[in-house]
Amino acid sequence: MYSFAIYLYMIVVAFVAIFNKRARKLAVGHRKAFSMLKRQIDKNARYIWFHAASLGEFEQGRPLMERLRREHPEYKILLTFFSPSGYEVRKDWDGADVICYLPLDTPTNVSIFFHYVKPEMLFLIKYEFWQNYLRGCRKRGIPVYSVSSIFRSSQVFFRWYGRMAGYTNVLSCITHFFVQNEQSRELLATLGYTDNVTVVGDTRFDRVLDIRRAAKPLPLVEKFAGVYTVFVAGSSWPPDEALFIPWYLSKGSDIKLIIAPHMIGEDHLRDIESRLQGRRVLRYTAATESNVADADVLIIDCFGLLSSIYRYGHLAMVGGGFGAGIHNIPEAAVYGIPVLIGPNNQNFREARYLLEAGACFEVHDAEDFNRTSDLLLTDNDAYARAAAAARNYIGNNAGATDAICQLTFPKKS
Repeated sequence: MYSFAIYLYMIVVAFVAIFNKRARKLAVGHRKAFSMLKRQIDKNARYIWFHAASLGEFEQGRPLMERLRREHPEYKILLTFFSPSGYEVRKDWDGADVICYLPLDTPTNVSIFFHYVKPEMLFLIKYEFWQNYLRGCRKRGIPVYSVSSIFRSSQVFFRWYGRMAGYTNVLSCITHFFVQNEQSRELLATLGYTDNVTVVGDTRFDRVLDIRRAAKPLPLVEKFAGVYTVFVAGSSWPPDEALFIPWYLSKGSDIKLIIAPHMIGEDHLRDIESRLQGRRVLRYTAATESNVADADVLIIDCFGLLSSIYRYGHLAMVGGGFGAGIHNIPEAAVYGIPVLIGPNNQNFREARYLLEAGACFEVHDAEDFNRTSDLLLTDNDAYARAAAAARNYIGNNAGATDAICQLTFPKKS
């Protein structure tokens, strides 16, 4: 039944790809994966395989890959993605030796995959549990580690139909679960998994600390910020912009605004600019040493800078909380700045804990946003408490990478 569903999915993707660019990239990428593996895999090398569904999972696995690269150069790294949003952004990343899509999880594809690749271990990041690949690993004696995973009672593993369909048994292929929280450990215990489960937290905290340590200064952003109070809107969507833009326009000239939209299409950028009439708005790609300091608003119209830009902010809003879900809060909190988010955050562990710690603030509408932002920028004590809570939370929750490495990475002889 499972494999039939995968074949059906292949047919659907092929059809949708006729009309949809993202689906077309997915379909083409999966078709090309085997030729890439045949061409790039070194038969004489020893590989460790990492699989991430998308870009967010990649960021969680990155600290492990970088540690392996640094401490065990005798191994090469194979990195596979399921989603174009991960592969297209990181296909040229120099931290892995081979990067490609993971061919769809059919028995035939699994046999071909292991013909080309003979990994010594597999790290699955967060949610990925491909049944045929996992069984293929067990058959070949390849240890499999689930990293930064979170389990919820609503998942198929813990439902009656999951047990009836046999999908729960796929978890028996996992050598060790490195889970984010105690709830996940307790749920796995209901299925009999106890000795191979360790609560280590989220490797993403290690990643944001690494980003902060390695962050390079951005001279244009630094000159833009100057001595002003800076509000940073990261990964913003239109519902987020509907809150912070009117708030910003009501402020005086002592506050500057940096906007890093989630979507940087021309129509969206022009819409943002049109709503900021009366202020001097500058796109980052048009900024120069001579014009950036005079701007009131800096729009980041390119990717890859946001995690370093937060350091110039006094207050941040992380977008997505009025839609599918918030983006990366720890990227901002690691710099010790209070963070505002929308209400759709229930399934984001770091958001819930940062809210409880007093480092993050949930806003529901314009009135809520205005009141919270004004309080944080006028009450020095309230601001200091929130900033300290952000710094402490990130620092106290780091260390998952160390815990995982101690149990999985082979020791040097």
